[in-house]
Amino acid sequence: MTINEQITQLRDEINYHLYRYHVLDAPVISDAEYDALYRELVELEQQRPELITPDSPTQRAGAEPLGAFEKVTHPAPILSLANAFNAADLRAWHARIGRLLPDPEMNLDYVVEPKLDGLTVVLTYRDGRFTQGATRGNGQIGENITQNLRTIRGLPQRIPVDPASDLTPPPYLVVRGEAFFPLDKFEAFNLARMATGAAAYMNPRNAAAGSLRQLDSTITAARPLTLFVYDFIAWEGGDIPPTQWERLARLRGYGFPVSPDNQQCPDLGSVAAAYNAWIEKRNQINYEIDGMVVKINDRPLADSLGFVGKDPRGAIAMKFPAQEKTTKLLDVQVNVGRTGILAPTAVLEPVEIGGVIVRNATLHNYDEIARKDIRIGDTVVVKRAGDVIPYIIGPVAALRDGSERAVERPSHCPACGEPAIQIEGEVAIACDNPACPEQLVRRVEYFVSRAALDVDNFGAQTGALLIEQGLVHDIADIYTLNRDDLLALEGFKEKKADNLLAGIAASKQQPADRVLTALGIRYVGSVVAGLLLNALGSIDALAAANQEDLEAIEGIGPGTAVHILTWFANEKNRAILEKLRAAGLNFAVAERETAVAAQPLARLTFVITGTLPTMSRDKAKALVEQHGGKVTGAVSKKTSYLLAGEKAGGKLAKAQSLGVPVIDEAAFKTMINF
Repeated sequence: MTINEQITQLRDEINYHLYRYHVLDAPVISDAEYDALYRELVELEQQRPELITPDSPTQRAGAEPLGAFEKVTHPAPILSLANAFNAADLRAWHARIGRLLPDPEMNLDYVVEPKLDGLTVVLTYRDGRFTQGATRGNGQIGENITQNLRTIRGLPQRIPVDPASDLTPPPYLVVRGEAFFPLDKFEAFNLARMATGAAAYMNPRNAAAGSLRQLDSTITAARPLTLFVYDFIAWEGGDIPPTQWERLARLRGYGFPVSPDNQQCPDLGSVAAAYNAWIEKRNQINYEIDGMVVKINDRPLADSLGFVGKDPRGAIAMKFPAQEKTTKLLDVQVNVGRTGILAPTAVLEPVEIGGVIVRNATLHNYDEIARKDIRIGDTVVVKRAGDVIPYIIGPVAALRDGSERAVERPSHCPACGEPAIQIEGEVAIACDNPACPEQLVRRVEYFVSRAALDVDNFGAQTGALLIEQGLVHDIADIYTLNRDDLLALEGFKEKKADNLLAGIAASKQQPADRVLTALGIRYVGSVVAGLLLNALGSIDALAAANQEDLEAIEGIGPGTAVHILTWFANEKNRAILEKLRAAGLNFAVAERETAVAAQPLARLTFVITGTLPTMSRDKAKALVEQHGGKVTGAVSKKTSYLLAGEKAGGKLAKAQSLGVPVIDEAAFKTMINF
């Protein structure tokens, strides 16, 4: 094979993996394997620079944007960085740029920033207001994801955020940042997805990318995304500080979230020391990083050094050693979740990854196992990042000796022996037996967990013991426990029994949204529970709602609505609700019960359509909510009023057909004495 053919083959292979990573969010090789391919291409192109083409992966960043979104042309190239992997690479970079400096011996200082493993976003502000957000795309053209980015609570809609700030942003400002999942939220999010039968995301980066590329921004809003901003891309008018350290401070002053882990280093030795320290502490922070970015602090000087291909000379990414190891897949166990989902878990030959001995890893679901052709007995690549559950990237097929065997889908529940079912429209396999003891253990475990009612002194082992001894038959039975019951159990003394009962009693004070979360309704986590109760006010109102009512709530889709209706239609679930009510748990949002009733629009539901004469829809919506009412997006028989302006369209016709009263802005103002 000629060098030209090798380069062509490598480009095709790298472009494919860029597509899998950036567009499909479904990589099939590890970061370390990708880096090896990329380095090989760089070395070959260095040997034959005349073969470098503008479309080579070494000459551009990212991949082509998705076709589903409007294209956005960036005001300046959104570039990636060359990589270094050790102190020797760092010194070599410094030597290269030294030859281009006005004085090769001049002292440089640096800023070191965590290399975030999320989705790059480009944010545009005009007159201090957020007007556009885009992905990096191919570095020149990205995808317009403005509406999805608006759902990230940490993103300032207007700068500066602090009204007392004396900083004035330029009339036109474009900044760059990274959107990501905090690791603790990612783990909980993935567990919730798997409990509902949905496919788990492979890693936090894919979760962030998948969330921001939703065509329905309400899906994005329900996901715990955040971001850090770290650079200025373009501006017109106003002054931007000359050093990177001052720029980070300015971004923070404007109200942008900026990583608290940035460091200023006075020399190259300090940078190397910071790199070694970061390798040790990378698993102690709550976001995933795969290295650190080293930038010359003097930005005009750094920018004057120019580029090599797509890589600016004034900065470099120092990649960390991969937290991936190979080990043997000894077996696949089946775990029963609280909703009956039968989840496969890998049993591994113990292996040390990032200072932790890993014995188990997630396999997500059986479709994923089949797609990757993972077999028992395989040598597999396992990745661990932070506190996220380790997962199997895939098998090393070249090491197979023929003794490996296929992973079989379970035909029966391992806990109760009932036949397993394939959930229609989902990848999940489940146990459909409501009396399955393992499901009850998981439901009780979730009910008392920190994510739900946060019952002190109530661990998973306690729940399993209470169920085994016949004291708990459903989640509500924990409120019928008494001191004598507990003292009769092995391992329970007076103090332990009293502490548990005190924790159970205190949980009765938890707000209604936590009670709703604790019920374990599929797709109803803490975020969705808050949306439901903010709109309806109580669990009783939720139980009485129909499909149309639920879908009219912003952020609630038809799938979630169906699961809610199914849960409340179940007679056993309704009996549990009555037991919880009798125990004294909160079923209503306190503010609505006490304050809303006295408001002029209390218990009234509005839909707003068309163009109002003097106020925006957002202003009208805020006024409705300030006066005790609520606003939904769809007209139904339960709509109290349609507030209509010019060009009202289909909602006006539907309101008239249903007999819903239609009012204009003047009538609305009269109702609220505005």
